[in-house]
Amino acid sequence: MMGTPSNRASRRLLAGLLASLALPLMVRAQLNRGLPPELDDIGIREQLDGQLPLDRGFIDDQGRRVRLGDYFDGVRPVILTLNYYRCPMLCDVMLNGMIDALKEINLEPGREFEIVTLSFDPLEKHQAAKAKKQSYVEAYGKPGAVRGWHFLVGEKDDIKAVTGAVGFVYRWNEDRGEWAHPAAMILCTPKGRISRYLGGVMFDPQTVRLSLVEASAGKIGTLWDQVWLTCFHYVSGDGKYVPHVLGIMRLGGALTVLILGTTMATLFAREARRRRRPPGAAPPVEPASAAAH
Repeated sequence: MMGTPSNRASRRLLAGLLASLALPLMVRAQLNRGLPPELDDIGIREQLDGQLPLDRGFIDDQGRRVRLGDYFDGVRPVILTLNYYRCPMLCDVMLNGMIDALKEINLEPGREFEIVTLSFDPLEKHQAAKAKKQSYVEAYGKPGAVRGWHFLVGEKDDIKAVTGAVGFVYRWNEDRGEWAHPAAMILCTPKGRISRYLGGVMFDPQTVRLSLVEASAGKIGTLWDQVWLTCFHYVSGDGKYVPHVLGIMRLGGALTVLILGTTMATLFAREARRRRRPPGAAPPVEPASAAAH
């Protein structure tokens, strides 16, 4: 027996929902079948608080010899990304996701933070870095991107020193003729220590902002950012900052002490003034202008 139109519509809706849930699993399975076993370990092994090899040398997008440490001034945090410039898709998707998030925050590259994008392909030259920088500086649209976003290439050993320090595991896929690699923003302190990993290709602007403020140890950002970091903490599994009960309790306790202290100081001051008045003296009379208010 055929169902009513409403029942048929419900079944179509249910089928659509099931298909939408199954599609990501099917795509993931297809990708996994396309990778040989030796590529199974591709990913990031977080090395939080690890030190970057700041003495390693590279070539920047202008063809100049630089050290990684040139971009760490002890004041501003640094966003490090590991990509390669002829990547057919993932790198561009990840960098586009990053600038979409950065456009939403009022922190300026070259002023409050730096960005370093390093190619992990030792065959790429600075001309490729220059072309990639031109396209992304234009897409970013903020004036500071020209001086604050640096695209580098380097030799294999120097690249390996950086990727090893941050736990970035990648391999050459001979069958596809491309690199298999993860995608992430790596937030670093002004002295080159790893503060936070933001994995994936889409990033929450508030999470990016707080990660930069946290990496700077309070050297950038606002008082509100510091309050937020007191009450929230980062959960890597969720990829965002969530309420931190202990931090909220500490902040509430501090505010309570401040309010009580201010109230008691006011009461003590009034009592001291009252005691200093001669016996029988009338209390001070407020000026007429003050009374009118």
